Amino acid sequence: MKVERPKLTFWEKTYLPQILKGMWLTLSHLPRRTFTRQYPEEKPVLYGDYRGVPTLVKDPEQRVKCVSCQLCEFVCPPKAIRITPGFRDDQAADANVEKEPQEFVIDMLRCIYCGYCEEVCPEEAIFLKTDFALAGYSREQMLFDKEKLLELGGVHEDSIWKWKNKGTPPPGTPGVERKGGQ
Repeated sequence: MKVERPKLTFWEKTYLPQILKGMWLTLSHLPRRTFTRQYPEEKPVLYGDYRGVPTLVKDPEQRVKCVSCQLCEFVCPPKAIRITPGFRDDQAADANVEKEPQEFVIDMLRCIYCGYCEEVCPEEAIFLKTDFALAGYSREQMLFDKEKLLELGGVHEDSIWKWKNKGTPPPGTPGVERKGGQ
């Protein structure tokens, strides 16, 4: 198969029409008003379901919600999450039932903010926040451990109440009366 090139006219061979079109486009943008956002003071508005920094959260009773099921570690495409399962304190009411991560590390340099970890978590323990400005002076500073992730995540209201008030809905559920006159 042979493809014939179109024959260019003398005017097209000089490339002057393309240069003049480019200059016209550039000059037409000059009189427009410029817009500059003063970034650190003025944050941009994030539209839609923006996926930012993954964080761990605690329940209202200050317990780590993560139970070390490691689903987020298995589903993470770049393998940015590392979890070492551990056990809860022996004094805790759910110590014989729940696990807690001994070590939970997310490598933010590898993370692609896909949101799979948030979607797969059965305990709603990991959330993607709207923070997008991460900075560090070394690779080690971009390895977020459990304490750093919990600091970023804070406390999150539970929609899953497994052990507290068993059989009753969470407080604030509209149209539902609580057992025992609570």
